[in-house]
Order: sequence, then C-alpha cells, then structure tokens
Amino acid sequence: MASGIFAILDDITVLLDDAAAISKIAAKKTAGLLGDDLAVNAEKATGFHASREFPVLWAITKGSFRNKLIILPLAFLLSAYAPWLIVPVLLLGGTYLSYEGAEKIFELFVPHPKHDATAALETADPEELLKREVSKIKSAIRTDFILSIEIIIVGLGTVMEHSLLMQIMVVSFIAILATIGVYGLVALLVRMDDVGFYLIERSKRLEGFIARGVNRTGMLLVAALPWIIRLLGYVGTAAMLVVGGGMFVHNVDTVHHTLAFMPTIIAELVSGLLVGAVSLLVVTLVKKVLKKKERYPEHYNQSEIKGPGKK
Repeated sequence: MASGIFAILDDITVLLDDAAAISKIAAKKTAGLLGDDLAVNAEKATGFHASREFPVLWAITKGSFRNKLIILPLAFLLSAYAPWLIVPVLLLGGTYLSYEGAEKIFELFVPHPKHDATAALETADPEELLKREVSKIKSAIRTDFILSIEIIIVGLGTVMEHSLLMQIMVVSFIAILATIGVYGLVALLVRMDDVGFYLIERSKRLEGFIARGVNRTGMLLVAALPWIIRLLGYVGTAAMLVVGGGMFVHNVDTVHHTLAFMPTIIAELVSGLLVGAVSLLVVTLVKKVLKKKERYPEHYNQSEIKGPGKK
C-alpha cells in the first residue's frame, strides 16, 4: 500500500517536472506576445480618474480571467476535434485588432475637437463618466479576448505532441501567467506617480545626498508618468497592428510569400495596416449607409416595396 502511494507521488513529481520544463519553452515562445499584450492593455487601462484606476483595472483583470476560462476549454476542443477552425478564428481576431489599430491612426490625422482630458474628467457628469468607464472596460476586455486567443493557441502549439493532461497544465499556466504578469505590471505603471509622491515626501525626513537622490527620483517618476502613458498609447497601437498583421503573415501563405522580402516585424506591421485600412473603410461605409437609412427611412421603405425593376 505504502509503495503504491510512493509510486503515485513519484509519477506526479515527474509529471510536474516535465510540465515545468515544457512551460519554460512555451513561455519563451509567447514572450513577444506578452510584451505586445502589456503595451495594448496598458494603453487600454489608462485615461481614468486617479480614484478609479484600481477599480477599473480590477474589473478588466476579472474580465481577462473570464476570457481565459472561456477560451481554454474551447481551444482544447478545437485542437482535438476541429483544428481547421483555429486559423479562421485567429484571422478574425487579427482583423479586429488591425481595425482597432487603424482606427486610432485615423483619429490622429482626421481633425477632431481638441479638449483637455483632465478637465473633462473633472467636470463631466457622474453618469457620463460611468458610461465612459463601462465602455472602456468592455473595449479592453474585448481586446484582451483576442490577444488571449493568440497567446493560448501559440502556447498550445508547443505541447501538441504531448498528452491532454500535459497540454491542460502547460497552457493553463501560460494563461494565468499572462493575466497576472501583464495586469500586475499595468497596475505598477498607472500608480507610478503615487510612488513618486511617496518618495518626495519620504525625502523630507532624510538628510544629505540621500535626501536629494530620493527626492529627484520621486520627481522623475511623477514627471515621467504622462510621457510614459502617451508612449504606451503609440506602442499599444503599433502592437495591435503587429499582432493583428502577424496572424495573417503566419497563417496565410499568400501574405507570407508576398511580404517575405521584408523583416518579419515590418511585414506584420504592413499586413496589419492593410487589413486595418480595408476593415476601417468597410465599417465606415456601413455606418454611413445605416445613418442614411435612419435619416431617410421613407426612401428605403419605398425602394424595398417597389423592388429593383418597378416604378
């Protein structure tokens, strides 16, 4: 009996050792995606009132965990019974990310009313602020869903030759690591100014060059935060295009061979820009048609009643 228990424990130890070794390989392969995930989600999780940053970030983090709970079992099922569906799913996700990235670039060039974001947050109606907050949270969770699909699919690709139990252990570990690591770092970034103010206050109780060093470090953190947030906005937009375009470059042979003369990251960026531009054009045209239909419903109703060849 005792020997049987020890044999089981020994098997479990071997399994965990194997899972740890394979997880390292999977983590290396998804490291680039995690970097892009961090840039995109940091950009999505900023722009809120200071008192709402942590609640909003926690809401997005919970949404990210829910996304993983939905995606993980579906990924294992698709891998086992419908692997041919994985590429279309990735391409749909790539189209959405490319569209979001292209839309942000479009907004940079199209004139729109300038406003002070900080003043807007201070003076806006509480109900309006809540609507904006809910909208941004939903947008962040949608984007996280797409990024999570690729991270999980890439992680799953590293363990396809192993048993189902090993796949579940490794890919689940990568999924949890992605959520905790990414949103933990985002939380540190958005509260960097608080650390700076703490250091400035702390320097008042110190003396000499240590006090000056602590004070300058605090002031640097406070002054750097707006620049870092702005930089993350640009990096996050580029990351969406790179990740979205990468799904086409790595999964569509025609795109891969056409852009093969370019460095990989440039090919992914170009692919993301092209897909995003086409998607943005289609969505814009559809919105215009729907608006026109709402404005002149009688025209469309008469056209539908008469039919194409009737007067």
